Amino acid sequence: MRFATALFAGTLLASKVASQEIWDIWQTTWDRSKLFTYFQPPNPPIEFTSPGTIGAADIVVDDTQVYQTIWGFGASLTDSSALLLSNLKTQNSDNYWSLLDYLFNPTDGANSSGFTYLRVPLGASDFSANLWTYDDTSGDTSLTDFNIDNEPDYVFRTIYDIQSVNPYLRVHVVPWSPPAWMKTSGTMDGGDLNTDYINTYANYLLKCLQGFQIKNIVPFAISIQNEPENSDSTYPSCYMPVAVEAQIGVALRALMDDNGFSGVRLIGYEHNWNDAGGYPVQLMEQAGSAFAGVAFHCYAGDVQNQSDFYNAYPTKEIYFTECSGTLGSDWWSDIKWYMDNLFITGLTYHAQSGLMWNLALNGSGLPKLPGTDSCGGAGCRGVAQINGDGTWSVNQEFYAMGQASKAILPRDADGPWGQRVGVSVGGAMNWALVVGAYVTGRVSSSDWLRYSLVVLNWADNSGGEWDPQPVQTTIEFRDMQATYTFPVGVTTLWWYAVNESSVAETEESSIRVQTFHRN
Repeated sequence: MRFATALFAGTLLASKVASQEIWDIWQTTWDRSKLFTYFQPPNPPIEFTSPGTIGAADIVVDDTQVYQTIWGFGASLTDSSALLLSNLKTQNSDNYWSLLDYLFNPTDGANSSGFTYLRVPLGASDFSANLWTYDDTSGDTSLTDFNIDNEPDYVFRTIYDIQSVNPYLRVHVVPWSPPAWMKTSGTMDGGDLNTDYINTYANYLLKCLQGFQIKNIVPFAISIQNEPENSDSTYPSCYMPVAVEAQIGVALRALMDDNGFSGVRLIGYEHNWNDAGGYPVQLMEQAGSAFAGVAFHCYAGDVQNQSDFYNAYPTKEIYFTECSGTLGSDWWSDIKWYMDNLFITGLTYHAQSGLMWNLALNGSGLPKLPGTDSCGGAGCRGVAQINGDGTWSVNQEFYAMGQASKAILPRDADGPWGQRVGVSVGGAMNWALVVGAYVTGRVSSSDWLRYSLVVLNWADNSGGEWDPQPVQTTIEFRDMQATYTFPVGVTTLWWYAVNESSVAETEESSIRVQTFHRN
């Protein structure tokens, strides 16, 4: 019986390495010959076999190192984005639904990016038609006139349509400014909160959550203030010192817990990388029990700054929630930057989300709030472009995020989300590749896990001359090796492997059974 047990265990061991094959590839190349294009490699598929000589680059995946869950990618549904999408629906319904499907359909293997994370302003932002909040009655400290229907109706209607395409949609709500009457400046445009209204504002934010709930949208997360270190007199903004945000956070967290929102994350900071070791760390020091984590933007500092916060508070969550493209910038240069700073490396530095700014704008970066100096110069670019003739297109932000999103979506309906796992790159051309690795669990522990790589090959220059270089790469996984040549561009690929923890449990169970029969 010992021989039978060993044979059984050996059979399971063989199954761990047998038939690990790369079948599914999504790719965007520098020359646009492939644009988020799905294909399968020619038969035979790319197989993991016994290790041999490594390639010019060598990717080593270590799935014994499992890190944060990735909750998704997406953008902000500003008033302007929602208005343009609503107008597209009226003008050309078929094009509207095809765009939503391309952006949000999370079905495994679908021809779509499966964006799952939507940031929604509470009140007006710099991309609104006018200034508004949910209670603009001066002195209404009881919030009697609070009205969720002050929100333009096309915002909620657009969210409903997106939810119909993606039932996993996570909505993260955040105000750009408190109501003007709560501020010392008396205006939504710049200034700071009158501290006499700290508790009133906490109740206002609770009412925002309740209002969204009435609209059948329960937010995944809420932030207290967008960019609290910014005060701009041309659009909704509010300077909010750490101590003030901390006090609001403590009050709001208690209200949320007492009113059925204990599962909603409270997120702090929502500002640039450059102060990652300052404001957000101080916020946790003063009110850490109130906040699930903090969020970062890209407009100052470096993605590595996220570690300044992580090293101080490694158990707190990190979100990346805003960066904007600029009209007229170089397509391929943008994609390289996005992957190296946000959608691969941002996750390496502990982020659980990756978002751009406006989900949709027109070709001129409009509409914006009249008179705002926001997005000056050439203007901000949306993830999608809505044209006046009822057509649409997607920009480089879509292709960058789409490649990353494919790696972490659930494999099964209502199944687990992707988690980052350990990865390193060796070989003579290791400098050419920026790599993220992920594992997606399964509903059934006996089903094979899905492993994904997102790979940026940016070897496009040699001696100062344009020279795109495909990189022959070996992929090392569980003492096996596969080989793939990555073109200059971004590649996402999948393979499946046995759930070793499930196998270990099965082997242990078998040993117990065999021992029982032997005795």
